[in-house]
Amino acid sequence: MKELIDRSKNIVICTHVNPDGDAIGSSLAMRHYFERKGKEAIVIVPNIFPDFLKWLPGADDILVHTKQETQAKAAIEAADLVVVCDLNQSARLANMEEDIVASKAPRILIDHHLDPDMEFCRHIVSEPTMCATGEVICRLFTDMGEMDNISENEAVCLYTAMMCDTGAFSFNSNRPVIYEHVSRLLSHGIDKDLIYRNVFWTASEARLRLQGYLLYVNMKVLYNRHAAIITLTNEERRRFKVKNGDTEGIVNIPLTMLGTKLSVFINEDTEHPGTMKLSLRSVGDFPCDQMASKFFGGGGHKNASGGRLQCSMQGTVEKVKEAIEYYADLLK
Repeated sequence: MKELIDRSKNIVICTHVNPDGDAIGSSLAMRHYFERKGKEAIVIVPNIFPDFLKWLPGADDILVHTKQETQAKAAIEAADLVVVCDLNQSARLANMEEDIVASKAPRILIDHHLDPDMEFCRHIVSEPTMCATGEVICRLFTDMGEMDNISENEAVCLYTAMMCDTGAFSFNSNRPVIYEHVSRLLSHGIDKDLIYRNVFWTASEARLRLQGYLLYVNMKVLYNRHAAIITLTNEERRRFKVKNGDTEGIVNIPLTMLGTKLSVFINEDTEHPGTMKLSLRSVGDFPCDQMASKFFGGGGHKNASGGRLQCSMQGTVEKVKEAIEYYADLLK
């Protein structure tokens, strides 16, 4: 890593389509690190990211490929190092994949998902047992002797990455070393309470009304399977004037019901009508990643996964019910 960085002057950092808190936080942390080392660095994302992440230091400078394609292509062509954060397969770069794969610059993958694509990046730093790519970077900085030297901006971004990918440390966060990293980040002057408010306490009126509607009208509870399904169509999005990020976290709400083990949120793709995006969340030992892989062409982590189907909303609901029946024994 040090050798590659020392040889580089222009660095592009990129992440997956529909970037979340870990994707944006870890990417911006790397950007601030590279700039601290005197490098030119820019973050490029495939499409827009949630408004509740736009307060992060450096977020204003992120290039969105779907909106700034010419600038993004020029930056990728000029790069002598590409760092890919928080994805395991090049396909997750979506519309950016062709440009990144065509780049002649060496590529480094930093991630925590299963089965990284060994053909995509020659240099891979990946550890699926870690809670977030933000944690992988904390460990990487520790091993590189950089953790005591990071800036407050780097610390803010890394804490946000870990906080978002663990639901504010409410799942996949039992390993003591996570809190050792958090302690070191706090020593750099970050305000974790403010970070929490900036991410989780920014709901618009539209989001609150949408949330009430989805829970009262669109949530189907399968009591004998300890599971819940929530749906959202593009027509409903327009009716409630839903903005980017307004649906973040909705999939987790059914898990607050006593006894619920699995929650599935089916969300019609705004850019590809007729494509349904699925988010799966579970508690305990239920393997969301296996269900997502077997039935929805996706994957992820044991308790948090996703997938897609080219199908109608009703057809997707039926497919989800079929998947739930398949795993009935695990949902008793």
